Amino acid sequence: MKTNLLALQLLITFSSCKTEKKAESETEIIVIGTQHKPVPNFNSDILFDILEEVKPDLILLELDSIKFTPDFKLKEVKENELLASEKYRLKYPTTKLRPFEFEGRNQYRIDKGMRPTDGLTLKLIDSLYKADLLTASEAEIFKAYQDALEPLKVLASNSPKGWNNSKGDSLCEHRQFYQYQMIPKITNAREEFANRFVTKPNGEKISFRNGYQLWANFWDLRNRTMAKNIMTISEKNKGKRIVVLCGFMHRYYILSELKRRIKDKNIVLKEYYEN
Repeated sequence: MKTNLLALQLLITFSSCKTEKKAESETEIIVIGTQHKPVPNFNSDILFDILEEVKPDLILLELDSIKFTPDFKLKEVKENELLASEKYRLKYPTTKLRPFEFEGRNQYRIDKGMRPTDGLTLKLIDSLYKADLLTASEAEIFKAYQDALEPLKVLASNSPKGWNNSKGDSLCEHRQFYQYQMIPKITNAREEFANRFVTKPNGEKISFRNGYQLWANFWDLRNRTMAKNIMTISEKNKGKRIVVLCGFMHRYYILSELKRRIKDKNIVLKEYYEN
C-alpha cells in the first residue's frame, strides 16, 4: 500500500514538473496596437509604462530593416513606438529590437503605381459623391466608408486598452473592409477611374482603377507578410515573451493571421493587460 502511494506521489510530482516545464517554454506573443504620433491619450511614456508591465524579451517594430544598424540599434528615434522601445532597451539592455515590416513598403507602393493613385482615387470619388454623380448603390458604399471612420475617431481618443480589444479590432476590420473591398466596386465600375492616369517612376502609365486595386491587394499582402515575419522571428526565439508594436488599424489582421499560424505550436497570444 505504501509502495503504491509513493508511486502515485512520484507520478503527480513528475506530471506537475512536466506541466511547469511546458508552461515555461511557451512562447508568448502580445500584439499592441499603437498610434504612431503622440496625442493627449497616447504617447511614448504611456507605451513605455505598458512595456514595463509586460517585460518583453523581444520587441518587434513596424519598420524596414534599413532603419536599423547591423547590430539592430535604431538609426532614428522619433515615433511613439521607437521612443518607448529605445527607452526600454536602454533600461533593460538584454532586450532585443527587431523589424517585422514588409521590406521596402513605401518604395514598393510608389514603383507599382499604388501611390499617388490611392489618394487621387479617393478624392475623385469624394468629388463625384458631393456632386451627386454616383449611383445610389455607389453612394451608399462611399457613405458607409465615411461613416466607418467616425467610431474609430472615438476609439482613438480612449486609453490604449480601449482599442486593444475585440471591439476595437472589429471596428477597424469593418472600416478596412469598405476601403479595400467595397470602394473597388465603385472604381472598377466607372470609366472615370479607367481614363485617368498617373506615371510610375519607370515611365509607364497606370490608371486610377488599376492603381487603387493594387493598393487594395497590397493591404492583404503586407499584413500577411508581417504576420509571417513575426512567426519566423518567434520560431527563432522559443520560450520568449514577444511584444509586437503595430498601428492599431493593422492589429485585427495580424492577430487573425497569427491565430491561424500558431495552431499546433507552443505559442500563445495574449493581451498586454492580461499579465
